[in-house]
Amino acid sequence: MFARRSFTFNTAITRQPATSVTNGLRDGSGPDPDAGLFSQQHSNYIAALKKAGAKVDLLPPLDDFPDSVFVEDSALCLKEAAIVLRPGAPSRRGEAAHIRPALEKHFSKVIELPGDGLVDGGDVLLSDKDAFIGLSARTNQAGFDGLAKIVSEFGYTPVRIKTPSNILHFKTECGLLDSQTIFATANLAAVGCFDDYQLIIAPKGEEGAANIVRFNDYLFISKGYPKSEALLKAHGYKLIVIDTNEAAKVDGGLSCMSLRF
Repeated sequence: MFARRSFTFNTAITRQPATSVTNGLRDGSGPDPDAGLFSQQHSNYIAALKKAGAKVDLLPPLDDFPDSVFVEDSALCLKEAAIVLRPGAPSRRGEAAHIRPALEKHFSKVIELPGDGLVDGGDVLLSDKDAFIGLSARTNQAGFDGLAKIVSEFGYTPVRIKTPSNILHFKTECGLLDSQTIFATANLAAVGCFDDYQLIIAPKGEEGAANIVRFNDYLFISKGYPKSEALLKAHGYKLIVIDTNEAAKVDGGLSCMSLRF
């Protein structure tokens, strides 16, 4: 009944990066992203979505919210409904209200995360049957409880994971390859959260490749991980390589720059 629902899509919501993205949140120090180059790389990301079969709804930039290009953290899209989340970083809470009108264009049912719990979409990985929700610096137990109740109503089994403290978001180090297979770092796999799935482990030194996106027949992978590219190609996956260097400077990656449904 739910076969392939975790990666069979026809639409993606994205948001143009604001010039204020140079002030985006980051864990640690490092150079600011170049706003112009970020915009160019984001355009290439949109082109990849379209190649994979997406109709892309590109939202305007929000200068008051430097991290708003990372639309995935403010909502979760299922086949049947969209859920407006409550991001964990205080500076990002206002993004949820701005994403709701876009969700209402595409979904007849839009649900608010109940209570006062916190959930970043980057901490939620959906397979065909499971909703893995990682507790992290941005997602707490109250958020898990609220989201678990909602996703259960749509046929998902909520799975609570304690994300290792050195990982910002659960999906920073994992991604879905197909209905039965997860690509993950050795660090995250050691938690034992994917025991019911086939696992492909990211090569040592290429842990950043684990934040991948499956969209229909294609797998998006960030540029700069040749061993991971070769490994995934050897397993028969069709890759689209995308440069996400500027997003990485503000702790962003492939999955967080779109809502896919």
